[in-house]
Amino acid sequence: MEEADQVKPEDIVVENDNEDDEEDEVDKKSAKKDNKKKKKKKGKKDEKKPTGNTTTAAGRAILQLQQQRAEEEARLKAQQEEEERRIREEEERAEAERKAAEELKEKKRKAKQEKKEAQIAAGTYMTKSEKEKAKKAQARLEAMRAAGMLVPPEQKETEAAKPKSTAAMFSNKKKGKKATEPKLEKPPAVPVEPEPEPVAAEEPQVSDEPAQATVEEEVADSWDIMDEDKVQIKVPERTDEEVDELDVERQKEHEKLRLQGIERAKREEEMRIKREEEEREREEMERRQLEAQVRKENSRRRRLEREAAARAARSPDHLRSPISCIMGHVDTGKTKLLDKIRHTNVQEGEAGGITQQIGATQFSRETLNLQTSCLQSIDPFDIRIPGLLMIDTPGHESFTNLRSRGSSLCDIAILVIDLMHGLEPQTIESINMLRRKRTPFIVALNKIDRLYGWKTVPDRSSRIALSEQDENCKQEFEDRLQHTITQLMEQGLNAQLYWKNDDLAQTVSLVPTSAVTGEGVPDLLKMLITLTQNRLEEKLMFMDVIQCTVLEVKVIDGLGHTVDVVLVNGSLREGDTIVVSTLEGPVVTTIRALLTPPPNREMRVKSEYVHHQELQGAIGIKIVAPDIARAVAGTSVLVVRHDLEDDEEDIKEEVQSDLTQVFKALSTENKGVMVHASTLGALEALLQFLRDECTPPIPVCHVNIGPIHKKDVMRANIMNEREMPEFATILAFDVKVDNEAAQMAEELHVRIFSADIIYHLFDQFSAYMSNITAKRRKEAEAVAVFPVVLRIMPQHIFNKKDPMVFGVEVVEGTLKVGTMLTIPSNGFLDVGRVIGIENNRKEVPLAKKGTSVSIKITNEHNPTMTYGRQFDHTHSLYSKISRESIDALKEFFKADVSKEEWQLILKMKKVFNIP
Repeated sequence: MEEADQVKPEDIVVENDNEDDEEDEVDKKSAKKDNKKKKKKKGKKDEKKPTGNTTTAAGRAILQLQQQRAEEEARLKAQQEEEERRIREEEERAEAERKAAEELKEKKRKAKQEKKEAQIAAGTYMTKSEKEKAKKAQARLEAMRAAGMLVPPEQKETEAAKPKSTAAMFSNKKKGKKATEPKLEKPPAVPVEPEPEPVAAEEPQVSDEPAQATVEEEVADSWDIMDEDKVQIKVPERTDEEVDELDVERQKEHEKLRLQGIERAKREEEMRIKREEEEREREEMERRQLEAQVRKENSRRRRLEREAAARAARSPDHLRSPISCIMGHVDTGKTKLLDKIRHTNVQEGEAGGITQQIGATQFSRETLNLQTSCLQSIDPFDIRIPGLLMIDTPGHESFTNLRSRGSSLCDIAILVIDLMHGLEPQTIESINMLRRKRTPFIVALNKIDRLYGWKTVPDRSSRIALSEQDENCKQEFEDRLQHTITQLMEQGLNAQLYWKNDDLAQTVSLVPTSAVTGEGVPDLLKMLITLTQNRLEEKLMFMDVIQCTVLEVKVIDGLGHTVDVVLVNGSLREGDTIVVSTLEGPVVTTIRALLTPPPNREMRVKSEYVHHQELQGAIGIKIVAPDIARAVAGTSVLVVRHDLEDDEEDIKEEVQSDLTQVFKALSTENKGVMVHASTLGALEALLQFLRDECTPPIPVCHVNIGPIHKKDVMRANIMNEREMPEFATILAFDVKVDNEAAQMAEELHVRIFSADIIYHLFDQFSAYMSNITAKRRKEAEAVAVFPVVLRIMPQHIFNKKDPMVFGVEVVEGTLKVGTMLTIPSNGFLDVGRVIGIENNRKEVPLAKKGTSVSIKITNEHNPTMTYGRQFDHTHSLYSKISRESIDALKEFFKADVSKEEWQLILKMKKVFNIP
C-alpha cells in the first residue's frame, strides 16, 4: 500500500506553470484515489481471473479508452469547481473591502461632524473665510512685531472664538487696524487674557492652554479642508447637516467623467456613422464612376464599330459633294468669281465690297453641267459628283482664323491670285495654311480682262480666249504669268498652266480667269470636278457617320441665335439631340429647324430659307436650336443616338476634347474695352487686332455676339467708376445699337465705335487711342526726366546770379529744356531748372552727349542761388530723376531713350538711392 500511495513525478502532467497550489493538491488526491481503485480492481481481477486468457486485445483497448475518458472528465470537473470557488472568494473579498471602506468613510464623517459640533459648542469654530482673515491678521501682527512696534496687552484679544458686536466693530474702525490685528495666538512673552471676566482674570494660565490647543486644531482643520477642497464647491453654512464636500466632489467628478464618457462615446459613434456614410458614398461614387466609365467605353466601342461598318459600306457609286474653299488676298475677286457661277451679286451687297464673314454655297449637278457646257463639246467628261460645296473666306489680314477654318474643312482649295499684282501677304499666308494641312489646290489667275487689248467673249474657255488675242496681249500675259510662276517657285511650289501640266501630283495648275466676264470659269469648274472625282474618289465616298463642323454663330431676326455648319458626312434630322461645344462646357440641345438657302444662293445672305426634315452631307446648313449662343466656331457637332444606346457623357468628352486655342483666343481680363460683333469669326478678328496689332496691346474685359443694349452700356460704365475712362469704350462691328443704349452711352460718357467694315472700325479706334496716348504723353512730359550728367566750363561763366548763364559740357545722357539739375555731392543741392539751351547762338531744344552748349538756369524756390557761393565748376550737375520720372519714361518715352541712356539711369539710381 505504501508503494501504491506514492505518486511518481512522471505520472503528473504539468499543463501550466502558473497554477495555484490548491489545484496541485487536488490533482495529487485524485491521482491517489485512482491508484487505489486500480489496485482494488486489480485484486478482484486476480481473484476472478480464470486459468485461461479469455479477454481480447480490442476489449482491453476499449476499456483503456473509457478509463482515460473518465479520468479526463473528473479532472475537468475538479478544475471547474476550483475556479468557481476562487471566483466566489474574490467576490466575497471585494464585498468585504467595499463594506469596510464605507464603514471607514462613515466613521470619518461622524468624527468630523462631532469635532465640528464640539468646536461650535466651545465657541472656537470658524468658517473658511474667518480662518483666512485670522491668518492674514496674524501675519500683519508678526510683521508689526518684526518692525519693533509696541502692541498694548489689553488690545491682544483673541476674537476668533466669538463673533464681534456692532459696538466693537465700530470702535475698531475708529482706532484703526491695530485694534483688529491680534486675532489668533499671543506671543510667549505676553500672557493672553481670554475675556475681561473675574474668573478668567484670576486664572490666566488655565485659559492659555485651551486657546493654544484651539489654534492648533483650527490650523489642522484648515489643512484638512484644503486637502478635501481641491475643487472649491460653495456649500451654504445655514445648518449643521452639511454634506461631505469630498463625497460631493467625487460624485460630481464621477458624474462629469461619466457624462464625458457618454459624450465621447456619442461622438465616436457619430464619427463611426459618418465614416461609414462617407465610405458608402465613396463606394457608391466609385461604383457610379465605374458604371459611367463602362457605359462610355461601350458607347465609344459601339460608335467605332458603327464607323467601321459605315466605312466598309462605302461605295464609289455613292459620292458626296466635294468641299472647295476659295482663298486669297483681299480684293482679288474671290466672291466675284462665285457670283459669276451663281449668277448673283453678293459682292456688291457687302459693306465696302469686301467679305467679312465666312459663307457657303451649294452648287447642284445641273448648275455644274450648265456652267461647263461650252467645254463638253471640245473635251467631254462625266460629272459623277452630286454637286459642289464652295466656302468663301474673307481676304482681310484680320480674318486669319476664318481662312484657317475654311482650309481645315475643304477637300480641295482655289487660291485666287491677282494677275496684275502677283503674290500678296494674305496669298502667301493662305499657301502656308494649305501646305500645313496638305490640302490640294488650284490657282485661279484672275483679272485677265485687265490685260491691255484683251478681247472679251463672256463665259467661254480661257484657253480658247487666249488663242484669239493679239500678240501684244499674249506677250503681256506671258510676262505676268512668268512673274507669278517665279514668285510661286520662291515659295517652293512648281506651277504650270493647267493644259500644259503633265504632273498633277507635284505641279500646281494655273487657270486664267476673269470674274467680270466669266472667261475661264468653265475651265476652273472642270478642273475642280475632274480632280476631285478622279483623284479624291476614296475621300469623297459617302459614309453614314456624322461629321459636322461649326462655321459661324449668328443672330437672325425672328430665329434668334443660329449656327452655320458644314455637314461633311452623315445625316441630320429635325428633332435630333446634338452636342455642341461652348466656352462654359458642352451643351446638349435639340434641333428645332434645319434651314438651307435657296439653290445656288449664299448662306450668309438674308433670304427666305428652305426648311428640311432631313439632310445628308456634304452641305451647308443653318441650325436653329436653344442654348447655342456660345457655341464655338471650328468645333464639331455630334448627334446622340439614344436608339443606338449612345452615352451623352462620352459624346460630351468627344466634343470638348480640344478647345485650348479657342479658350486662349476668347479669353478676357478684369479691365479693358468691350467688343460686340455679328459673328464669332469677326469677334475673333477684332480680338486679334486689339492684342497683336495695337501698341501697346488693348485689354478686353467682355465680348458678345449681337446688338448693343442698355445693359452693355452699364457694364462699360464700370470702367468710368474705376477711374479708367479710356476703357469705357464699346467696339461694335456690324451690329445694331439700340436707341436707348446710345442715349445712355452719351449721358454716361461711354464711347461706342460702330462700323460695317472691319478696318474702318480699326481706324476709328486707332485714332482714338492715338489721341489718348498723345494726351497722356503731354501730361507725362512734366514728370519725365531724361538722364544727363553735365560738367561746368569755368571759362564760360556769363551770369552767376538768377538767371544763371554758363557753358556746360554734356558728359553723358541728353539735356532737354525743362530739366531740373541737382548736385548729389553737395547734399543734393537743387541748382535750378533749365529754361534755355543755345548752341552757336541758336536756341536748341536738347543737347546730346559730347556737345558743349550754353544754358540758362532759374530757381524759383531759391532765387539767391549763386554760382561761386553754393557751388562752382568742381561740382558735376545731374538731372534730378525719381521713381515716377523713370516710370513715365518707360511708359511714354521708351522709344526716345537709347540703350546707353538706360544704362546711365541704372548708374544714377544708385546715386539717388532709387529702388
